[in-house]
Amino acid sequence: MPFLLFLAINLQVSSQTVTGLSIDSCYLKARRNFPMVKQFGLIEKTKNYSLDNVSKGYLPQVTIGGQATYQSDVTQPTLNSSLPGSGTTPLFETISKDQYKVYGEAVQQITDLFTLSNQKELVEKNAEVETHKLEVELYKLRERIDQVFFGILLIDQQIEQTKLIKKDIQTGIDKTNAAIENGTGLKSNLYLLKAEMLKADQRTTELTAARKSYADVLSLFIAEPVTESTIIEKPELPRFSSVITRPELEMYEIQKQVFDIQGNIVNTRNLPRFSLFLQSGVGRPALNMLSNDFDFYYLGGLRLNWSLSSFYTSRKEKEILGFNQSSMDVQKETFLFNTNLAVKQQFNEVAKIEELIKTDFEIIELRESIKTTAQSQLSNGVISANDYVIFLNAEDQARQNLLLHQTQLLMVLYNNRTTTGN
Repeated sequence: MPFLLFLAINLQVSSQTVTGLSIDSCYLKARRNFPMVKQFGLIEKTKNYSLDNVSKGYLPQVTIGGQATYQSDVTQPTLNSSLPGSGTTPLFETISKDQYKVYGEAVQQITDLFTLSNQKELVEKNAEVETHKLEVELYKLRERIDQVFFGILLIDQQIEQTKLIKKDIQTGIDKTNAAIENGTGLKSNLYLLKAEMLKADQRTTELTAARKSYADVLSLFIAEPVTESTIIEKPELPRFSSVITRPELEMYEIQKQVFDIQGNIVNTRNLPRFSLFLQSGVGRPALNMLSNDFDFYYLGGLRLNWSLSSFYTSRKEKEILGFNQSSMDVQKETFLFNTNLAVKQQFNEVAKIEELIKTDFEIIELRESIKTTAQSQLSNGVISANDYVIFLNAEDQARQNLLLHQTQLLMVLYNNRTTTGN
């Protein structure tokens, strides 16, 4: 019982050490580890700070001012008689020519309380545009992952096929050895088969080196080791799709919404600006112009400002925004045209590869029958080792073509997924 428990634990541990990678997991890991993904956090922080600044527009705007002036003349009273019983004291005091004022003013905008919502909406939509632009750039990672992932998958299948042809070569070597021992075989046939075995070994070396190169690139994308023991999982054949749901389409729509909001802001600039204000300070003279002493004062009320110059440019600004929206429509139309063109080409490519795969199976069946017959003929000395190798290579080439076409079909279908956004 302890031995069985130990064996079960070892089997469990060994099964856990074999790692596998699916195409979808590579998409997620590459996106998560790509440096550009950090910009999402920066966009969010920028949006929050900008919204906070816009919200400050609801608060009263406080200013502090002051002035010291000297003027060439002041108001002089026309009547400068003395008060009864006051001797020579003048009725009105003459105002000094040097005058001073220090004040603070608080202004509460009224019109902006109803128009700042457009500014906040513009900040949010601009952040959405930047986010979708980033999504578009990150989406392009899928094409690069497709190339690397299916490159490794094809090499793995080629390595397995090389193992199969080495088995067939070894079968030929065994039969030739038996024939030599029986005095019916030639050593030259044996040497030729061993040379073919060495060529197969070289091919395995080349494929292994190529796989490592692809694996190193994939490892950089997903930020985790991809070794010889990493299993590249062959995905299921996805369905072909012609419905386009790419992130670019949503980006175009949000950009058009930005232009609509900017048009609303142009309209609000033509509105009269109402505000409440309160001003308080110390001056000489203060509000009493007949007093030449420093005095405290305050005043408040309702203020109206209406800049009519905005009417000069608002119509042209709206036309420019309309042109920008039309330009965005043209960009979207061009994108859909190019994408639909690519989808059409992919459809034709899928149909071609499916037909090739159907023919590949028929060729392999025939080549395998020829090879099996050739094995018997080789053992009986009817054909030479060179003839056997020719038949063997022909079957191998047929199987290699099948692997290539199957992988190409997968790549085209997954490229279709990437192209359409499904």
